[in-house]
Amino acid sequence: HSMNATLDPKRTARSQPSDAAVESFAVPTWMHWLSGWQHKHRDSAIGLGNFDTRLAEDAIAQVDIKAPIYVAGLARSGTTILLELLAEHADVSTHQYRDYPPVMTPWLWDRWLSRVPESKEDAKERAHGDGISVTSRSPEAFEEVLWMAFFPDTHNPSRSNVLNETTKHPQFETFYREHIRKLLAIRGGSRYVAKGNYNLMRLEYLLKLFPDARFLLPIRDPVWHIASLMKQQTLFEAGEQAHPRSLEHMRRVGHFEFGLDRRPMHTGDDDAIREVQDLWKNGREVEGWAKYWAMVYTTVANQLDASPALHRACQVIRYEALCKHSEQVLNAAYAHCELEVDAPVIHAAAARLKLPDYYQPAFEASELDLIRRITWPTAARFGYTD
Repeated sequence: HSMNATLDPKRTARSQPSDAAVESFAVPTWMHWLSGWQHKHRDSAIGLGNFDTRLAEDAIAQVDIKAPIYVAGLARSGTTILLELLAEHADVSTHQYRDYPPVMTPWLWDRWLSRVPESKEDAKERAHGDGISVTSRSPEAFEEVLWMAFFPDTHNPSRSNVLNETTKHPQFETFYREHIRKLLAIRGGSRYVAKGNYNLMRLEYLLKLFPDARFLLPIRDPVWHIASLMKQQTLFEAGEQAHPRSLEHMRRVGHFEFGLDRRPMHTGDDDAIREVQDLWKNGREVEGWAKYWAMVYTTVANQLDASPALHRACQVIRYEALCKHSEQVLNAAYAHCELEVDAPVIHAAAARLKLPDYYQPAFEASELDLIRRITWPTAARFGYTD
């Protein structure tokens, strides 16, 4: 999957989504109302979260947060599969689909769920239509609900979304640590793992909070990455148009990567953000995504170059290497995270990894040249070669 590939398949990233994929965007009424209350009354939700912590006080008294693990990359870079593989480790605790909407009160919610008889579940493909099937106990990224409650401008594309070593928010930091400790107690793990694409703009702040934290930063060949991003944008627009509740649902969970309310991460460069937004507004999707890809990963590269401590804490994972040289990459990733994994487990995990075969990019030669020109200087910093 090099950037020079000539790609002209029948099923492309510009194909229209299936009816089944669009229907997967339907949001249950109970979830819509409960999440709406939590989103609208953030101070009350935080208060309930603090009450939740008091109820869990005895259970979390001896729970320590050791080397939390963060998976952060631009959407469609491989973050979900890395989260799933890490979540299968016996020591790991993560958020799960069943934790939403009441993410702020995990202890109370878990007590409630323990009283509800569990029905048999069949895994269903998630809304992204990417072949990943999930159940209510599958790991998922719900941390963003917490960040939005305490940092209301964290998804404001007109202001820098970067949080660094100078950031201070004692109320959030206490709440966040207690929340992690509750999840560890509920799930019985010793290591917290979170997937959060927006954490790319919070790496320095997270390292300040947890100096022993470990970060896995996936990145993907820009041609295939942009094709996947465009495919998801088409799907989310169709899904949100067909099911208006889903647009509000995405806002409430902090999922602004795609759809009718797509918002780029503000990396601190006002001019670059405006350019990306203008390109998208004018229908120049390929160029807009290419500029965005280069902007985000240039920011990440600059952060890693500027901080030896952050550089040591982070491991960049190229998506193609993850799929083609799975055992080698997974061994390195688990070692970086200080998680012990037996060789047979690594072998079994590697067997599940493959490059996508359910779509192909369909860029014209001029578009491929445009992507290369815009993204190549940044891609080269992460080891991509011509």
